[in-house]
Amino acid sequence: MADSIASGAAFRPASRISAIGVSEILQIGAKASALKRSGRDVIILGAGEPDFDTPDFIKDGAIAAIRAGQTKYTALDGTPELKAAIAAKFKTDNNLDYAADEITVSTGAKQVIYNAMMATLDPGDEVIIPTPYWVSYSDIVQIAGGVPVLIPCGAETGFRLSAERLEAAITPKTRWLMLNSPSNPSGAAYSRADYKALTDVLLRHPHVWLLADDMYEHILYDGFAFSTPAEVEPRIKDRTLTVNGVSKSYAMTGWRIGFGGGPKALIKAMSVIQSQSTSCPSSVSQAAALTALTGPQDIVRERCLDFQKRRDLVVEGLNAIPGISCPKPEGAFYTFASCAGLLGRKTPDGKVIETDRDFCAWLLESHDVAMVPGTAFGLAPFFRISYATSEKELRTALDRIARAVATLA
Repeated sequence: MADSIASGAAFRPASRISAIGVSEILQIGAKASALKRSGRDVIILGAGEPDFDTPDFIKDGAIAAIRAGQTKYTALDGTPELKAAIAAKFKTDNNLDYAADEITVSTGAKQVIYNAMMATLDPGDEVIIPTPYWVSYSDIVQIAGGVPVLIPCGAETGFRLSAERLEAAITPKTRWLMLNSPSNPSGAAYSRADYKALTDVLLRHPHVWLLADDMYEHILYDGFAFSTPAEVEPRIKDRTLTVNGVSKSYAMTGWRIGFGGGPKALIKAMSVIQSQSTSCPSSVSQAAALTALTGPQDIVRERCLDFQKRRDLVVEGLNAIPGISCPKPEGAFYTFASCAGLLGRKTPDGKVIETDRDFCAWLLESHDVAMVPGTAFGLAPFFRISYATSEKELRTALDRIARAVATLA
């Protein structure tokens, strides 16, 4: 009897997470890291973060804040100084005017998105998400009680959502459309004309709100001009949440600062969610973000040129491998290549490569290259490579992939 009481009932997770697991990106990264610790020379091309270090002037700003005693709680959703810098950034970069009470600062852009969904979705509300998509979008929607409506957008469309497909997906239950440009995982970016076609659709459906994830705004190539929807069509600004942060452009992933600009009522509702979860973001990280946004921007442009060289190396290398096809991305630091030409072929030990997951798993196990299958991003048969690593590692990885593919029968 005592043993029965001590053991208690079996753990039962909440139904809201029953169909949700840890990100496949993190799972692959953990497995690859374990192999590396065991002595294998694994090249990990799955990380969604720059390999550059945070610039010294930003570190110095954080250290100065610590020495000045800025280590206490701050205002719930951002210090006045950081909000002012974010407002200036929106005005300078995007021609968008936001007051302090129209801006929120959170522990990463992921929390901004999470707060927005938790603050607005009722059970059964639909959120349109073009695929391929960042893996957390659909899971956040489900946790908040919503229904992800996934719209496949393949290579033939440039991995971009068309106005026609958006129109067809909207129902009376649609609450949000999520757009990400440049995109994780495809690197595809929406032009001003692309956005105008989509916002024209939204103007006909005033019940649909728009979340624009601009996290990779400053990582663009070949002169591609960045746009954001509320800038392109000011008439939808009062139902648009424009999300951004310092993680990618300034190599500050671990500092965990994201921000958003949107209507006052939405920002207020989001602050309620934040007040009962993390409360304010780190005071020191906010000081670092303030330094990043108000300091010299040359290093952002310099690093973008480095990323472009790596992109060209990876795209050329992948397209030289029979059975793989890789479009050239407009931005971010990912390639999203098709492995359709490899499906149905056999590995040297007789295993058939049936899916993109099979291909990525085989490369990791047999050739020590870790990539993320397109299935994780909602579109198969593709695989994502993050080229935010050294040119030497990229060349070695491309050589391993080519040699591996050459062994397929």
